[in-house]
Amino acid sequence: MLDHYSGATRVHYIVGDPIAQVKSPFGVTQAFEKRGIDAVCVPAHVRTADLPAWLKGVSLAGNVDGIIVTVPHKFDCFELCAAASERASFLRTVNTMRRQPDGSWYGDMFDGLGFVEAMRDNGCLIEGRRALLVGAGGAGSAIAHALVLAGVSELALHDGNVERRTSLVTRLAGLNLCAVTHGATDPGGFDIVLNATPAGMRADDPAPVDLSRIAENMFVGCVITVPAITPLVAAAQARGCKTMTGAHMFGRVRDLMVDFLAGPSHA
Repeated sequence: MLDHYSGATRVHYIVGDPIAQVKSPFGVTQAFEKRGIDAVCVPAHVRTADLPAWLKGVSLAGNVDGIIVTVPHKFDCFELCAAASERASFLRTVNTMRRQPDGSWYGDMFDGLGFVEAMRDNGCLIEGRRALLVGAGGAGSAIAHALVLAGVSELALHDGNVERRTSLVTRLAGLNLCAVTHGATDPGGFDIVLNATPAGMRADDPAPVDLSRIAENMFVGCVITVPAITPLVAAAQARGCKTMTGAHMFGRVRDLMVDFLAGPSHA
């Protein structure tokens, strides 16, 4: 994978706090190689308080072309971009930043689009369905936005952060594309049940929804990549549901991010 690694190799960072758990550096570097691009993805562990100074320093290096953003920096990095895509501007969050010719940063958000593509890959019919989404953070807000644009008939959002949830419900409802409501942890009556929180990463985590209320006609998805099969997905599979995992999402999001990072800079 690093046969041609040299001083000419272009550098892309993935920044988060913590960072040791992410698998993206290998997968993104591998994707660059498959496209014939001499570039690597390097992890950076940066605290929120240090993020502006870190970005200012990184921007001084002329061979740094892109930054992938993970928890908890997606909202903060939007504020550090000079410009952003329409969807990132609506959500005020980014997961990928590309260097512009003047040295500033242009941001976009692919978590939602990649998640919806992965849902379809795994047999989910989205249009006209009722969806429950738990989690209104960076990834959750992007997934919520993508579901509304994809044509769900109703989206119920649940998040323990009431202010964040209310803000997202209000903004999505303002698009006038479908019913957007405040949800709970009861998945009963929904066609699609999705988790966009860390709940399930640890064995002692509470389930994001009431697992006893999962029915076989539901499609169930989760953003978590480790463990590969979360208790939520395992419970859904045991009931015969169609499911998707965080790995499915990551594959789709990775390809979208690499396409963006490898593309032309915005003027």
